Amino acid sequence: MTRVSRDFGDTMPAEAVLSVASDVNFVTNGFPNYKIGPDDLIVDAKEAPQVPSMKDIVARETAQLIEQQKRLSVRDLASKFEKGLAAASKLSDEAKFRDAVSLDKHVLLRKLRDALESLRGRVAGRNKDDVEEAISMVEALAAQLTHREGELLHEKAEVKKLANFLKQATESAKKVVEEERGIARTEIESARAAVRRIEEALEEQERMSRNSEKENMEEFIKEVQEARRIKMLHQPSKVMDMEHELRALRIQLAEKSMYSLQLRKELAMSKRLEGNKSHLYEFDGSEALGLCLRIISCTDNTPDMSKVSIQWFRVSSDGCKKELISGATKSVYAPEPFDVGRFLQAEISSNDQKFVVTTTGLIDAAPGLGSYVESLVRKPETEFNVIVTQVNGRESSSHSIHVFHVGKMRIKLRKGRITKAKEPYTSSMQLCGVRGGGNAAAQALFWQAKKGLSYTLAFESERERNAAIMLARRFAFDCNIMLAGPNDRAPLGM
Repeated sequence: MTRVSRDFGDTMPAEAVLSVASDVNFVTNGFPNYKIGPDDLIVDAKEAPQVPSMKDIVARETAQLIEQQKRLSVRDLASKFEKGLAAASKLSDEAKFRDAVSLDKHVLLRKLRDALESLRGRVAGRNKDDVEEAISMVEALAAQLTHREGELLHEKAEVKKLANFLKQATESAKKVVEEERGIARTEIESARAAVRRIEEALEEQERMSRNSEKENMEEFIKEVQEARRIKMLHQPSKVMDMEHELRALRIQLAEKSMYSLQLRKELAMSKRLEGNKSHLYEFDGSEALGLCLRIISCTDNTPDMSKVSIQWFRVSSDGCKKELISGATKSVYAPEPFDVGRFLQAEISSNDQKFVVTTTGLIDAAPGLGSYVESLVRKPETEFNVIVTQVNGRESSSHSIHVFHVGKMRIKLRKGRITKAKEPYTSSMQLCGVRGGGNAAAQALFWQAKKGLSYTLAFESERERNAAIMLARRFAFDCNIMLAGPNDRAPLGM
């Protein structure tokens, strides 16, 4: 490969052209076949790569586009059109570059022909014929170059047409894509609206179905209950018969128990009267939970009960421990759950004389109270209807009904929606039966919610009062709190 300069003068001096001998033999009779490569380097045609013509490239790309047009989507087709437009632009740039190269080739051939014309006038003989043959070959090469330029111009026009076509096709494809996208968005919105309507209809239908099922179930339950009631009215079941029998047996057992206690009491009294003729006082009433014990005089010579001092004690079953019942200083005392399984004792003092009265037996539990409390323990909270008789030791002016809540963690007293007291189980809380006497002592309890706030509450029955005390002490014990009355934790040795 040799570097050739394009700088030729218009005329060549005679001294610059050397004479050529007659015996010079040229290698070929034709003009050498070469091409001008980049940087003005002569490239041999055999070494140059075979580059397809622009027309072939355009034809092949067009055929591929037409062949793939039927199976491509709109978006892929638009992408292919854009790629084809870019390729066409590239080919147009290459054509422009080739036009510039072709112009350089014309200038080079013209300069070469002028050089050969100048050389033909200075040679003679066979060399002159060779020069003339070279001139004819240069002219033929110029003609071929002109023909090639015409083909290039035609290809350039075709490329411009294809570029315009691809540009129009790209714009059309973009319009089609936008239209399809708008149609798709519209269809999607309509589909979403339809889905929303269907969902709303399904929810409404499900809600109506649930309401109708609930109403049908309630009607069915009412019908079943009514049928059971009618059946029980006309055909009493064995369970009801057994319940009636159990209730009758309980009543008989309670009567027998009362009769037995009365007999035991009479027997103990008779024994005491025989052993001590100076016996002045005794207890009147049943020695059981839920009832009241009253101190009465046995003779007419005893001092009046209003002129003596009284103090009640609870004594252990073995008689080894005696506990003072704080506040129990009246002639009437209602046993509470702490007294069950123990003796009750009253000390009567008058004119430096002391008389002691003791129950004949241990205080018995109320029948059925334990099972009733166990059923209440399973509930998180139990409500009792009460009447507040005293607040902080003073009589209450209002005797309206309140609700006494006994829960697992706290005790609350409310009137309607107004909460009077609401306190958790603490060491300062106190709860016990009323110890101030009175005819309704068996139905009342004393509750100190906290220091400086106490209530005396009257329940509907003795069973409700004792159940409330046992339940509250059970929950307080679960919270590691010993819930009792004033000074109940101080036993006294006998």
